Amino acid sequence: MALTKRVNFAVKGETFLEFKREQLMFRIKQIWKEYNKIRIDFISLFKQSLLKLNHTYKEMGKYGLSLISRLSNIQYNPVIDIHYKKKAGILVSHVNHKLSREEILPAYTFENTSHYLDDLIILLKQLFNSLIEFSEIEDLLLKYSLNFKKVNRRINGLKNIIIPRLKEDVKKIKEVLEEIEREGYIRLKKTKDLIINQQKNI
Repeated sequence: MALTKRVNFAVKGETFLEFKREQLMFRIKQIWKEYNKIRIDFISLFKQSLLKLNHTYKEMGKYGLSLISRLSNIQYNPVIDIHYKKKAGILVSHVNHKLSREEILPAYTFENTSHYLDDLIILLKQLFNSLIEFSEIEDLLLKYSLNFKKVNRRINGLKNIIIPRLKEDVKKIKEVLEEIEREGYIRLKKTKDLIINQQKNI
């Protein structure tokens, strides 16, 4: 009886895990569409940034741009806060970021600087935001995929190993009990026949 209860419990567990697997698959498909869109936007911004950077290098040189970059680094004060939320039993990260600026004026003059520089700065800010958004959704997709893999492995374990093994044990016990019952029946019949024969002899 205990084994039968365990079999029923394992079957219910398998049913629940299959439902969870379907939910995860549905969610992964939803995230995948969003992930592809964000990825395309990120790659597009990345390419544009590299092109602007290349044009800026050509007009200003690497040293001039590096100097402006170091001066700008003093002005900006980035603040990043990472916190975690649970979604469908999965811990996912969310990044809050703020790029505060102490000085209103840029850290460079318009003389001897490339006209691509302003466009590059705007693109880099957009790229930074896109990078955070892309990393968040990639992390979410990866966690859902790993959870799906784990649930799938558990279902296969229940379906192919645990439930068949428990059913086999139940079957063996039933066979043993039936054999004992048959032996008991034969013993009782022989005892009855002996009693009848003794009564006839008396």
